[in-house]
Amino acid sequence: MDRLRLGINIDHVATIRNARGGATPDPVRAALAAQSAGADGITAHLREDRRHVRDADMAAIAEAIDIPLNFEMAATEEMSRIAQATRPHAICLVPERREERTTEGGLEVAGDANRLTGFIAPLVDAGARISLFVAPDPRQVEAAFRVGAQVVELHTGTYCDAVAEDRHDEAAAELDRLAAAAKAADELGLEVHAGHGITYDSVGPLAAIPQVVELNIGHFLIGEAVFRGLDGAIAEMRRLMDLARSAA
Repeated sequence: MDRLRLGINIDHVATIRNARGGATPDPVRAALAAQSAGADGITAHLREDRRHVRDADMAAIAEAIDIPLNFEMAATEEMSRIAQATRPHAICLVPERREERTTEGGLEVAGDANRLTGFIAPLVDAGARISLFVAPDPRQVEAAFRVGAQVVELHTGTYCDAVAEDRHDEAAAELDRLAAAAKAADELGLEVHAGHGITYDSVGPLAAIPQVVELNIGHFLIGEAVFRGLDGAIAEMRRLMDLARSAA
């Protein structure tokens, strides 16, 4: 299997900055540090309420880094305008609710296919690769293909939560769902990514799914950087990913 890519989400560097105010820690510096540590891409989610990264951060990150920027956003006209001005390498459409702490569940693509088809088209025309963040559900994967996405990112949160809470049967069942969804997406010609809640304890079986070509990891690595430094945190995740991939 090909080398598995690692995308680093730097949202929560901005969360820490915003908790105190001021300019530090700087998410642009974090993006550059992740790039130097071997990240294959940088992910940032510009939310409607700007709770972590802000408009100026997105523009500055896009300007500063030499690796792909994955712009996570809700499917709104405001975000479409900002994304087209920023011109990131990739855009990942995610569900978004103000009351949630973090993204909960996957995007409802099948029930919103007509709107999403029209929403995606100008972003593709602007040169972005479009990814949809979906549950490991064949219905949502097939709908992502129909609306014109090039990539699906499978929501791994349910699996990772089960691993963290030692619910072994649930973890095994959810891993089977993820593997089946990855296979179905690949057969449709979609590139397969995965992310949400991934830790050192849960990454191995995900990295071993052969159709998955990229993992996107954020909160855990930003937290682990307190103890290991960002270089060390990323290096350990990279080691575990490569180990699982080679074993598979």
